[in-house]
Amino acid sequence: MTIDLGALRRNVGTLRRAAGPAEVWAVVKADGYGHGAADVGRAALQAGARALCVATLGEALSLRAAIPECRLIVLGPVVEADVARAREAELELVVSTSAVPERIPVHLKLDTGMGRWGLSELTRAPAHVVGVMSHLASADCDEDFTRRQIERFLEATSAWKHVTRHLANSAGALRYPAARLDAVRCGIALYGLSPFGADPGGDGLEPVLSWTSYVAQVRLLRQGESTGYGRRFRAGAPTWVGIVPVGYGDGFRRDLTGTQVLVDGEPRPVLGSVSMDAFAVELRRELPPGAPVTLVGGGLLLEQHAVIAGTITYELACGIRSDPARARRVLVDA
Repeated sequence: MTIDLGALRRNVGTLRRAAGPAEVWAVVKADGYGHGAADVGRAALQAGARALCVATLGEALSLRAAIPECRLIVLGPVVEADVARAREAELELVVSTSAVPERIPVHLKLDTGMGRWGLSELTRAPAHVVGVMSHLASADCDEDFTRRQIERFLEATSAWKHVTRHLANSAGALRYPAARLDAVRCGIALYGLSPFGADPGGDGLEPVLSWTSYVAQVRLLRQGESTGYGRRFRAGAPTWVGIVPVGYGDGFRRDLTGTQVLVDGEPRPVLGSVSMDAFAVELRRELPPGAPVTLVGGGLLLEQHAVIAGTITYELACGIRSDPARARRVLVDA
């Protein structure tokens, strides 16, 4: 697995140009959407991001140790017993209930339509409130509802212009100027993945992650022979198949049967059941063991796999495991 920090920096630049003069805050929760939170966090800050956002206290404490000087915002709930640890680590907390912790910078979160975390109204302004925020539910797919959310937020925060107002996610930052305000919280676009499930290049974004393997074994299946659990693929004619030592234990999911990977640069379909540690790919001809296989990269987009799996790139990216016992992870700055 290769993480291109140069591409990530350029994505930050693209988002800064799109959202300016609003600040870009880099969302690096879930280990940077599977890309490595500390590595991508450092690169994002070097490229001009002004803060890092995570979901949990544990994520924040880990990042604080890795990047001591950064501005660090915890987007998810923190229980009262852990506020002292957050205060000691100089974190900022997002508050979605009437219980506002003291002596720590907080952002009050208003629910404008997400129906998840958030206050129903903003009623007071403690001195240690540094921001007010909300979250867009459908900026990738529902323009009318998104505009209603923006209007609700602007109306509810009209008296709060003395603090940082932030509403836009990646889709909001790229498509809705009225949502950009003082800062935008960008996650998926940071990694060169489209929040719209489209080709990220359409928004000037470059995929940061590529994932490669190799053909470990080549087999000729005769007519009627099968490969994989459940015999889901049975050869209707003599068929060359390559066995690739990657599976759902690495994040290449079982529902990716039928997707394409690049074998020696050529698009080829995945056959049968994806196993925990291996999958089969149809070959046009016999190839030598060791032939390169690209799972993501080289023009093969994670968005294409998401269509086959019936899910979103967020889930696929977060599910890719870069466990050093199973896969080598390489940082480049191209």
